Amino acid sequence: MKKLLIIGAMLFAGATAVQAQSGVGFRGGANLSNLSGDLRNEDNFENKWGFHGGITYNIGLVGDFFSIQPELLYSQKGFKNADTEFSTPLGDVRRVGKVNYNYLDLPILAKVKAGPLYFEGGPQASYLLNVNNETKTYLNGDLQSSSRDEGSKDGLKEFEVGYAAGVGFALGNSLNLGVRYNGSFSDFVDEDVNFNNDIRNARHSTIMFTLGITIPSGR
Repeated sequence: MKKLLIIGAMLFAGATAVQAQSGVGFRGGANLSNLSGDLRNEDNFENKWGFHGGITYNIGLVGDFFSIQPELLYSQKGFKNADTEFSTPLGDVRRVGKVNYNYLDLPILAKVKAGPLYFEGGPQASYLLNVNNETKTYLNGDLQSSSRDEGSKDGLKEFEVGYAAGVGFALGNSLNLGVRYNGSFSDFVDEDVNFNNDIRNARHSTIMFTLGITIPSGR
């Protein structure tokens, strides 16, 4: 009888250790994006700030140690154009602009937790929702005009396969802060119809600064 009690206690402890800690969550934060790859005129493309946000679902497999987390995120990628400056009879003109490629991202991440730290990585599928261009013109340092135009998806691949990897810090059982890198396995341009073949061999490259909150499911 004593042996049975010991075996039962061991089985119960093992089951508790691997009990899944699952829950729905929300994630949002800032993106720092640009283009990578074989760019013809790299100086024309600069880092651009954007944002991301969406929902997550953490599926615990080994207690708090190992889990799988699919996510569905709206994510702004793209680049900032290098500033254009020239002189006119009215004064000095400076034109700045950026191109936003707005995606729906579906990463499926394996997460390993080591104390308050966690490490994550996995594949990511992306769908291009739309493109928009933002331009601002300054005269002698004063803003003269600002425009936001819907761009065309002509020549761009709507679907993209890539990867995500990152590290973070858990603030208790619900909140976490992390840094994540998003890369792509292939170019996102089929035919460069807007940038004179400058981005024909370009890939998205994005660093995410992200805050997540998880709502544990009841058990």
